Amino acid sequence: MDTVITYLTLSFIVPFLLGSIPWGVIVSKLAFHKDLRDEGSGNIGTTNAMRALGKVGGAAVFLLDFGKGVLSGWLAAWVFAPRALWAAAEVVGTVHPEYSIWPPVASLGAAHLALALAFAGCTLGHIFSPWLKFRGGKGIAVAAACLLFVYGPVGFFIEIAVFALGILVTRCVSVGSIAAAAICPLLGLYYFWGHWIAWVIIAATALVVIWAHRANIQRLRAGTENKIGSKKKVA
Repeated sequence: MDTVITYLTLSFIVPFLLGSIPWGVIVSKLAFHKDLRDEGSGNIGTTNAMRALGKVGGAAVFLLDFGKGVLSGWLAAWVFAPRALWAAAEVVGTVHPEYSIWPPVASLGAAHLALALAFAGCTLGHIFSPWLKFRGGKGIAVAAACLLFVYGPVGFFIEIAVFALGILVTRCVSVGSIAAAAICPLLGLYYFWGHWIAWVIIAATALVVIWAHRANIQRLRAGTENKIGSKKKVA
């Protein structure tokens, strides 16, 4: 049924399922005959894949994780958001009792909600993958990729620039990741101004990404976080 709630629900569920695909585990098992969860830090993301699987394996994990974020964002921007907006517009002009509760949804910005839900879906699916007993990666690659559509190219490149600057200054990938997650709600104030529910969804998701880096934050505070080009301090 073409209703606002249908497309908003799909905006979250489909990206969640895409995000939940544990490419790090799949690549490590199929191509390298090992489980990435048993290697290095045990994380299934790009950084641990680079260390445990080498450049080729790490690049494959990154591209696949990035790809599921891109696909999630594309579906939201070109399929779910336009249809949600269309359905909301149809609702405003109808008096059918079945739709009488939906006009307020239209005023909240159905398209913005769809984009925000897709961002949350793919990111949370990656961090809490149901295929891994609701464990997973830290969500940076998939989240950044989705932002290419949620914030657009400029917002995306600002995120990448902050990520790169954090690494350049500290030589810690985790610092760049945390910085990129921290600036996400600030950019959201610009891109989603006035659409506060959508912004709250984005901000909450960014906080979850930071939470996923809690072990890194502890090591940063203790001065034991791994740095690029230095000998590993943590297995």
